[in-house]
Amino acid sequence: MTPLLIASLSLIIVATSFISGIFGMAGGMILMGILIVVMPLPAAMVLHAVTQMASNGWRALLWWRHIRWLPVGFFLLGSALAFAVWSFILYVPSKPVALIFLGLTPILLYLPASLKPDPESRPQAVGYGLVSMALMLMAGVSGPLIDSYFLGGKLDRREIIASKAICQIACHAMKLAYFGGLIDQAASLDPVLAVLAVGAAMLGTTLAKRILQVMTDAQFRAWTTRLITAVGGCCVIQGTYLLLTT
Repeated sequence: MTPLLIASLSLIIVATSFISGIFGMAGGMILMGILIVVMPLPAAMVLHAVTQMASNGWRALLWWRHIRWLPVGFFLLGSALAFAVWSFILYVPSKPVALIFLGLTPILLYLPASLKPDPESRPQAVGYGLVSMALMLMAGVSGPLIDSYFLGGKLDRREIIASKAICQIACHAMKLAYFGGLIDQAASLDPVLAVLAVGAAMLGTTLAKRILQVMTDAQFRAWTTRLITAVGGCCVIQGTYLLLTT
């Protein structure tokens, strides 16, 4: 990678981590959409996993007192089951398919009230974890699905941010193991970019903490939905264009 591209990606990671630090999502989805365009898909998955583990790890430390461990634990059980199954499939989607899957995930935020998930339900937690991990390996992110899981209950914005961060750390670690080990693409990741990405992710997350503290739960839920829907629409358009022109 050229120094200019590395610097540009580092700034983008700061910005997207700042967004995720406020909303707990959207930033990772924006970053994934950019990385898919400028890098080979497996390499993009590896770099995205590294940055998101750093961003969510730092976020979990900042808000660790608000983590709800029961829903997190059963969610991760489902994620591990999905990873075990996917390890036998070893499927890598094309860029257009990954972008379209990525863009369609915000639909899950518009489920009717009768279908809203309950984070305190253990069977639902396992089910959402299983589907989220499968989507993570298909599109690189599963933020909207994980958000629909946590937003369906009565958790406040800090509990949502903290609990989701733990889920995301584990899911991105499994994604890194999948694309960086099973698919054997770890060598394609520039080590300088990896180090800068971790620092940029932590910086963006730290800058966002103050804004999340002053935001209300109603503002958090409203802006999260709007932002992720807009980003999803852009990804669907880009993926459809690539599908029709390649």
